[in-house]
Amino acid sequence: MTSGSRSTVSQLVRERAARDPDGVAFVDAGDGTIMTWAGYDALADRVAARYAQQVAVGDRVAIQMAHRGRVHAAYVGFERLGAIVVGIGERASERETEHLVAATGATMLLHDVEEQDHTGFATASRPEPDDTALWFLNSTSGTTGLPKCVMHDQARWFAFHDLAQRAARFTPDDVFASLLPAPFGFGMWTAHFTPAIAGRPCVVLDRFTPEAAIAAIEHHRVSVLAAVSTQFIMMLESAALEDHDLTSLRVMFTGGEMVPYERALDWERRTGCTVLQFYGSNETGALSGTTLDDPPAIRLRTAGRVLPEMHVRLLDADTDADITATGGPGVAACRGPVTCLGYYDDPEANAALVTRDGWMKTGDLCTIDADGVLTVAGRVSDFIIRGGKNLSAAVVEQEVATMPGVLLAAAVAKPDPVYGERVCVFCATEAGTAFSLGDLRAHLAGRGVGKEHWPEFLVLLDGDLPRSSGGKVAKAELRARAAALR
Repeated sequence: MTSGSRSTVSQLVRERAARDPDGVAFVDAGDGTIMTWAGYDALADRVAARYAQQVAVGDRVAIQMAHRGRVHAAYVGFERLGAIVVGIGERASERETEHLVAATGATMLLHDVEEQDHTGFATASRPEPDDTALWFLNSTSGTTGLPKCVMHDQARWFAFHDLAQRAARFTPDDVFASLLPAPFGFGMWTAHFTPAIAGRPCVVLDRFTPEAAIAAIEHHRVSVLAAVSTQFIMMLESAALEDHDLTSLRVMFTGGEMVPYERALDWERRTGCTVLQFYGSNETGALSGTTLDDPPAIRLRTAGRVLPEMHVRLLDADTDADITATGGPGVAACRGPVTCLGYYDDPEANAALVTRDGWMKTGDLCTIDADGVLTVAGRVSDFIIRGGKNLSAAVVEQEVATMPGVLLAAAVAKPDPVYGERVCVFCATEAGTAFSLGDLRAHLAGRGVGKEHWPEFLVLLDGDLPRSSGGKVAKAELRARAAALR
């Protein structure tokens, strides 16, 4: 079930509607609404008809909608008009939304699409873009300042599907569920592309709660789940997990942040499904990944083996020189079929993203061992420099996450007049969890963690860590909060 000859999602939806009109394309788990392939195709045509007189080929159209089946039909409708969709997360702030509309020159901002019929428009009257054309713009995670706009063609996501197929071996009976917002990379390939290529249903949630996700997995017999680490940890901690049958699950793709080993192992034990991940970014796509054939030590403790077609290398952080032969750590960079087209109308950002000889950088420091297994050491900027010593925030986070009651940890630098920076940790915790900095340090000491990686400031948060509109931990916000601590 590979994508074979290249097509576009618009063409696939038409083909599915003709061959399997009553087959399920999307299930909105929130209210149970079902969108068939025929309904998907028809709604996309109605969207195109409604806006045909207002939108020219190449116009940018901003769409900010809840993650339901309708948003995917809207994307396809404007694809059929030859427009470029600007996907904006539903939870993006007003300031961020205004910035993205202005930066892309979007001619309109839509928060929903109309269902009624619109006649007098023949979709064949406009040539649809091919899979290599600029088709979609979305934003970076927005963790520092205002986001940049990433340019996508469809070819990269068809190629990404092929990687996912190779890793998870999709079957004709699979049912997908994507718990991620549609405009962002992880949500796009798991909801907009792979289900359409595979011709299988996709269950979506416009508002994530662990209980709703667990119920949806059981009810719809989901077999392939896509969720960031926080989401599966919250499901793992929910009492609902014991009351529902999740044995239909066989694979969960996760990522977006470090996968906590113990929690992932517990998830596999309790659900029976295998945890997989790809490592990369919205810009680069995947550089490495894990497969069903990998042992737990590789699947859950590393970012998997580098992908040959992505020609991954490690670069010196200061000079961009190739240091791959050393094994790193170095800045992971790549050149291959799943990279984006760059940033929209931002030469300065593109110069920082891509080296002069054409290697796209991740911004992460990584190592690659003799077997091609990649491990993320931390972001180039995600180090805490305490008394002249560089401390990896990722290492601190991984150790703190083993503390009982901690769902997820984020370590940031707190400015200090003596040491320059000191380690501050924010912990998302289970309800009712309480422990002191001293308790945490005693736990780390018991694990044999060196004192240099012990937090010096601790903040406990009920539930999740603050998130950017792209779903990643908003470290810029946490740094600001840490700086204000006394």
